[in-house]
Amino acid sequence: MSMMNLFKPRHKVANVVIKDHVIRYVELKPNDPFTIQKSGERDLPKGLIHDGKIMDRETVTMILEECVDEWKLKNRRVRFLVPDPVVVIRRLQLPNDLQEDEIRGYLFMELGTTIHLPFEHPVFDYALLEKTNEKLAILLFAAPEPIVRDYAELLEEVGLRPIAADVSPLCVYRLFHAADQVRRDDHLLIVQIDESAVNVSAFFNDVPMFMRQLLFEVPSEPVHRDEWFRPFEDVYKEIERVMNFYRFSLHQGNAQITRIFLTGDHRKLSNLHEAMQERFDIPVERLAEPFASAVEPRYHLAWGLGLKEGVTHAHRR
Repeated sequence: MSMMNLFKPRHKVANVVIKDHVIRYVELKPNDPFTIQKSGERDLPKGLIHDGKIMDRETVTMILEECVDEWKLKNRRVRFLVPDPVVVIRRLQLPNDLQEDEIRGYLFMELGTTIHLPFEHPVFDYALLEKTNEKLAILLFAAPEPIVRDYAELLEEVGLRPIAADVSPLCVYRLFHAADQVRRDDHLLIVQIDESAVNVSAFFNDVPMFMRQLLFEVPSEPVHRDEWFRPFEDVYKEIERVMNFYRFSLHQGNAQITRIFLTGDHRKLSNLHEAMQERFDIPVERLAEPFASAVEPRYHLAWGLGLKEGVTHAHRR
């Protein structure tokens, strides 16, 4: 690398998150992933995207074009998120005589035959969990290829250049890890509460154990305070169920969730945080300072997406 290139800021990459109800983007300062330089959001009318599937392609394209103009993102490289409802994360035991460089080929052959997924034509990635003489375990991330392609093509159509796709639990985990909140041997539950859905994922020693999408009925306005909180009673019950599953099904009673990290784009996240602190007997934490003041929680996901290029924690100092 010549000295000339050394001081050139890396080309900026936009981090775009498209959910059923909103489009958001964050751009980080080159060489300083802890400074958010620009951000923007645009609400989506109901029904254009449903459970991560693009229903009204024409309108979504038109809205996204306006965003690209307004945010001046033309020709920009982008990272994007594969929508939660279509992502499957699964632990798999593979034949222990497979070599590491044979795993991808093996998955390619076996997906859809011996390894069953709830959809055909997956795009997939994996992380190696354990490799010993007796055991080979991986974590598989998979999503339906047509949906991922749909998003990539949508971004290309409006003049963006998609370079990477990611899944939301990894983005959020990356952000909490960067903020130095993750401790070794913690069994973490990450809870993302959005306006239209709740996503729950568990992590142990930097590895996601599973992910679950919980849907809840959003009460239509206007509502009394009590009515407003009622759907969350069900959400808390579901979270308790997930914690029991983690403890008894995954760990045969030998390990349990030790901390909960809360984020999401719900407007009443602070109230929900209070309610959860009362409800659960383990700590429920939000993103710590100085990170917390950098940007509203609704941008956390796009920020974590921007940390994708292997940022280790606390580069700040």
